[in-house]
Order: sequence, then C-alpha cells, then structure tokens
Amino acid sequence: MNIQLVTTKSNLKRFIDLPYKLYKNDPIWVPPLLDEQFSQFDMKRNPTLDHCEYALFFLEENKKAIGRIAAFIDRLALETWKEPIGLFGYYECIEDITASNMLFETAAAWLRKKGMTKMRGPWSFVSQEWGLVVEGFTPSPVVMAPYNPSYYIDHMASFNLEKVKDLLVYYISIKDGYTIPDRIMTLTDDVVKRYGVHVRQVDMKKYDEDVQKVIDLSNRSLINNWGFTSVTKEEAEAVARDLKPIIQPKGVIFAEDPEGNPIGFAITLPDVNRLLKGLNGHLFPFGWLKLLLGIPKLRNYRLFALGVIPEYHGKGIDSLLYRALCESLYTPETWMEINYVLEDNAPMNNAIHKLNAKPLRKYRIFEKEL
Repeated sequence: MNIQLVTTKSNLKRFIDLPYKLYKNDPIWVPPLLDEQFSQFDMKRNPTLDHCEYALFFLEENKKAIGRIAAFIDRLALETWKEPIGLFGYYECIEDITASNMLFETAAAWLRKKGMTKMRGPWSFVSQEWGLVVEGFTPSPVVMAPYNPSYYIDHMASFNLEKVKDLLVYYISIKDGYTIPDRIMTLTDDVVKRYGVHVRQVDMKKYDEDVQKVIDLSNRSLINNWGFTSVTKEEAEAVARDLKPIIQPKGVIFAEDPEGNPIGFAITLPDVNRLLKGLNGHLFPFGWLKLLLGIPKLRNYRLFALGVIPEYHGKGIDSLLYRALCESLYTPETWMEINYVLEDNAPMNNAIHKLNAKPLRKYRIFEKEL
C-alpha cells in the first residue's frame, strides 16, 4: 500500500470516483452528482477555497485506489476559534485498519507541518456537510448530508480520534400522524401578539436581496455556536446560486419585527437525494429531466438552517419559524428531517422536543491532539 498526493486532474478524478466504487452495492448510499463533487475542489466555483489550504491524498494497493482523505486549514476558522486546529475530511476507506491508519497519519503529518496542534473532523468544504454517522444508518441521507458505513467508527477509534461534539438529527412525518402540539400553537400565537412579529416566504423576485439578509442573519445568530465560522458574501452567494433551482419558496421563511426588519430565518431544501438514486452521479442523458419534473413533486425535506438574532433569543421565534414551515409545507405526505442540532444547544433541543419531533440519527465530530 502507498499514499499518493493528488496533483493532477486524473488523480483528482480517482479521488472523487472512489466512493462510487466503494458504495456501488450499498442500497442506502445516494450517489451525489459528479459535477457537484468536482466543483468542491475548483477555485473558480467554490469560494470556500479562497481561505483554505489543503492537500488531498489517496491510498492505493496494486494500483487500485482503496482509500482517500483530505487535510486542510481554514484560515477563517483559525481566526474565529483562536486555536491551531487543522481539519480532515472526505474520508473513505475499505474495511482495513492498517489502511485507515495510514490515511489518518498522512493527514496528521501534513497538519503538523503546518503548525496545527489538533486535527478535527470529518469536515468538508461545503456548509453543513460535517460529521460521521454513529447512530441511525437508515434511512438514506438527505440532500447535502454525509453517509458512511458503521465500521468507520472503529477506524476513528483505532487512530485515537475522540468525540468532541455530537450533532443530532430529528424528523417529523405528517403521514405518520404528526401534528403541531397545541401548546406550540398557543405559544406562537402569543409571540405574534406580544412582539408584533410576522413571517413571510422568500421573495424570488428579490432573491438576491433576501440572500443578503440570510448572510447577515446567519453571521449574527450563529456566532456563538460551536464550530461556527463566518460565512463570506462570496460563499453565501455561491450556495444561493446552486440552491436556487431546487428551492421551493414556501420552504424559506423569514421572521420580521413590526418595522419589517429581519430577526430570524429558516431554510428547508427539498430532498433531491430521492431523485438522485439510480443516476450514479450523472445528469445526462435523462437525469436532468428526472430532476426537472421531480423537484416540484417532492414532499420530503431537510431543514437546512435556522437562526434567530441574539436580541430575540428565548422569545419563541424559533418555534414560530418551525410552525410557519410546517404549515407552509403541509401535505398528507410531508416528511422533514431537522439536521443538524448541536447536542449541547439546550434551547434548540428543548424546542424540538416540545414540537414532538423524533430522534433519527446522530453525527459525530472527532478530534485528536497532534
């Protein structure tokens, strides 16, 4: 077995192709679009790379790729966290501890040379694609959510990577009888009366303006969250551009004060993963048509982001946004995954429990001293 540093387009293709080979017989995995995977490593298409330094490695045996890993440094994260923490991600490997340790040690060595004292992950160059599944390996992952086989947990343990934070996932299902609890209806009615707050959907005619509002709200509302790094204007605009073709306006909600100033937001994404199965990462020849016709009919969603500015914390605005989403997205078939919630975010977890959402799965972030 030997490690190869990715330095050519052909090697990048081998790096990206690996999970399509490892998971080809796994009925749970959803092959992401190959073009989207390549875009993550393209400076022209992914502005996150503007503030990252990274190295990609793949492991081969008998000229066959059997594992991969990325090691990277996010300069914005270092400024925010005030600690020399390096990151690893894009980890894939056959079920072999020796191979796994070779990959992790290669990433660790690269990070040490860069002056990092800890390595943390799995992380990625895409917002909200963090963590290793440690509980709830079914059903299939929703849009922009990671997936991995259960033996990766042993790989982490073998390299002495330890839990630093769990990310919790919940769901609601109208088909299974979910309704908003009466106490939440009463609470949110009181919130509207007491604070004069109202909610509205995203205005697709003023999409760019609303994107700027999301950027501001996100950076203000999430600043104290563990693992937070500020979203740059370029990053947010790139995500907004990529998501615009799949967004359903009824799934993007703003909360505003009596003067019309935004104080909170919630974004749900139709779960296009339900349409990607069977395409094996390709839009052509007929994948694009499946997406075009299928997206408007989707009734499965991922709650991708929710934030409320600090001045309105503890005032029930989060519950108001949840209610607005449930009512806006309601059909007899609606199913929504709430993904992610930090395990120690007591206010958010309490609100979700009061909404009677059910636990679905758990992702874990690991860390190791270097």
